[in-house]
Amino acid sequence: MNEFDVLSRLNDVILSRKISGEDESSYVSTLFARGQDQILKKISEEAAEVIMASKDDNADAIVKEVADLWFHCLIVLAYHQVSAKDVAEELANREGLSGIQEKLSRPK
Repeated sequence: MNEFDVLSRLNDVILSRKISGEDESSYVSTLFARGQDQILKKISEEAAEVIMASKDDNADAIVKEVADLWFHCLIVLAYHQVSAKDVAEELANREGLSGIQEKLSRPK
């Protein structure tokens, strides 16, 4: 196992919370129950916290805030029935391709 396996395990837990329905003892379950707008609000908040940690040049805070952001991104992926594996495959497809080339290859 490596440190990236945690994303797969976390994805499985998030999916199980989505399937099991509303459970007030589960943060993930309550986010799903509140709907996409609440999930997106959390992503926005976490992204802002990453920015602030970076502006503060605080490496420990950056790690924690990016972890929070990734966690909430996994939730929005699950909301749309997309997995972290799908994102990893997309990144693998882009490997070796410049960001400029990749952007130019997208449909307009």
